[in-house]
Amino acid sequence: MNVTVSKTDYILYRECKKNAWYKIHKPKIYAAQELSEFEKQIIETGNEVELVARQLFPGGVLLEGRGVKAQAKTQRYLAAKTEVLFQPIFLKNKFIAAVDILHYHPVTGAYDIYEVKSTTDVDKKTHYHDVAFQVNLLRICGLKVRRSYLIHLNSEYIRVGDLNLHKLFAIEDITETVENIKEAVMTDMEQALQYLSQHEEPLGYCECVYKGRSNHCSTFAYSNPKVPTYGVHDISRIGVSKGKLQDLIDVGIFELKDVPESTQLSLSQKNQIIAYVQDKILQDKVNIKKELDTFIFPLYFLDYETFPCAIPRFDGFSPYQQMPFQYSLYILESLGAELKHFEFLFSKTSDPSFDFAASLKRNIGNQGTIIVWNKGFECKINNEMAKRTPAQKPWIDVVNARVYDLMDVFSKQYYVHKDFKGRVSIKNVLPVLVPELSYKDLEIQEGGVASQKWNEMNQADVTPPIKEKIIKDLKTYCALDTYAMYAIWKHLYGLVN
Repeated sequence: MNVTVSKTDYILYRECKKNAWYKIHKPKIYAAQELSEFEKQIIETGNEVELVARQLFPGGVLLEGRGVKAQAKTQRYLAAKTEVLFQPIFLKNKFIAAVDILHYHPVTGAYDIYEVKSTTDVDKKTHYHDVAFQVNLLRICGLKVRRSYLIHLNSEYIRVGDLNLHKLFAIEDITETVENIKEAVMTDMEQALQYLSQHEEPLGYCECVYKGRSNHCSTFAYSNPKVPTYGVHDISRIGVSKGKLQDLIDVGIFELKDVPESTQLSLSQKNQIIAYVQDKILQDKVNIKKELDTFIFPLYFLDYETFPCAIPRFDGFSPYQQMPFQYSLYILESLGAELKHFEFLFSKTSDPSFDFAASLKRNIGNQGTIIVWNKGFECKINNEMAKRTPAQKPWIDVVNARVYDLMDVFSKQYYVHKDFKGRVSIKNVLPVLVPELSYKDLEIQEGGVASQKWNEMNQADVTPPIKEKIIKDLKTYCALDTYAMYAIWKHLYGLVN
């Protein structure tokens, strides 16, 4: 097989060599794990940001495709001394890459490379190597590269009126860094080509064996068949303690039951192992009762759905600032009272903030505990909403002071179950405490999909029937998220009273 290493292959190789090998030699295995909605959204966001960034270079010429025709077209535009090219494609010595923005300087006869990233900062682990790969390849192709730049979103930018592209984007000159690493990157590229060109499947574990579960490559299960689907890689926050994980792996410990008692672990990590190995539920009923006794009726069970728009659509928003578009609210006036439900879903294309805040204010009374899951998120959304709707700020401040985070019961380790698997998200807790409730039959089963569907409904040209279905699915999902909190509270209350 004649292997050509792309820039994407190289970055993947740096993360996990074996995974990159599967991508080239066993693409069906590599693609067997479908992209999550979150990953799809990252790709869509990257495309959107790059499209907007091109407006910084008016008159640029876009080259589409990666094949022979696109390569020949690139050479024709280079020969014509075209000032700005978008996505020119280069192939030489079995390396291939497309450059986001290539800027020609007639006086010097040299080029500047601009790499566009949809992040709000520079990822030193990958971005510099990404650009260095391109610099090396262009020089192999005979081009004189003058300077290298990274274009990324500016987190400090707040939209007021029309988009100000020169404030929306930060352009960082990384020439010196790239020049310092380019030789090492060239050596790395050649090693990658050699490794990825081998026909025999590489032996042994992949590099991800030293990473926590959330950072495993897409082919981890295939590449590491002896690693259990639930084991030491799933210990809470073990990926942060790489030394601890490596110590366990190096002596062949993969199962939770084999973790030595002498291993230095946090309380939550120890409890996770104890609950699993001893098959017991760890309950601190005294502290659970103390938490619940602080609640003041009426109880408000509240959940938000938001969309993190990379390119701010409305005044007062920064890149990726969460835009609240939906809430679900269950109200319990007193013990034994009938549960009441209120909801809000913004389906227009304007800023939801004002209608969202006004609706919330109509439905939440002046007293009572407001119960959420992950207090930091909802309170942050409220604080940001207060900046955009200053008339509501005094009321929002009072609301935030009344918020209780039901997740605290579990993050404080007052209730630990083996089937939580070290996690305290509502998606992990609900099936254990209230198994009759489930997200499995819903069209929308998690927040990332809800966010994406709402954006699709508001940005795409969808038909009325499709829009109605999305609205129905969003309401069903958000209502379950909120009812789940009520059901979990009810379970806990029954446990300690």
